Amino acid sequence: MNSESRKRIRNLVIGALLTALGILIPMIMPAKIVIGPASFTLASHVPVMAAMFFSPYLTALVAVGTTLGFFISVPVPLIWMRAATHIVVMTAGAWFLKKSPDLVDKKVKLQVFNLILDVFHAGLEALVVLAFYRIGFADTDPQALNNLLLLVFFGGIVHSFVDFNLAFGLCKLLNKIYFVDVFKNAKLKALAE
Repeated sequence: MNSESRKRIRNLVIGALLTALGILIPMIMPAKIVIGPASFTLASHVPVMAAMFFSPYLTALVAVGTTLGFFISVPVPLIWMRAATHIVVMTAGAWFLKKSPDLVDKKVKLQVFNLILDVFHAGLEALVVLAFYRIGFADTDPQALNNLLLLVFFGGIVHSFVDFNLAFGLCKLLNKIYFVDVFKNAKLKALAE
């Protein structure tokens, strides 16, 4: 078996494990806040954000799997639609990390990337909530909708920021025993310079 086949099999196994975690976390995590259609489950983004440190393709697959996890564990369609935004946001983040792996060695730039990703993530989720109410799937008064949008947006930024750092720490630790693509590529890029 050549190294490319081994890498594909390794990523398939890692993707399966991250997807399983992504399904399990919303089901069993005791640290969960649900306020109407807004929900914040500690570490719920960690599996899909950890996948970003491997590859965009793996990230997309894990995002689909974690969306199914919310579908199974949380009986709120709006939360499922918010989770589906991770397919776009996290895959874009993974693509950027693939193009700029050296970010993992630059703490400030990594946190700037994290914040930009969080704003994009929370903004897209807030747009989904806005569309859900504007199209007429549910009804609420304008002030309550504005409060909900602010909660989803700013709460989402904080939640995503924390989960990204948890995922980064997990991948950094994992990289000490088994190489993680972005960390390996950052090291190769540093050696080439």
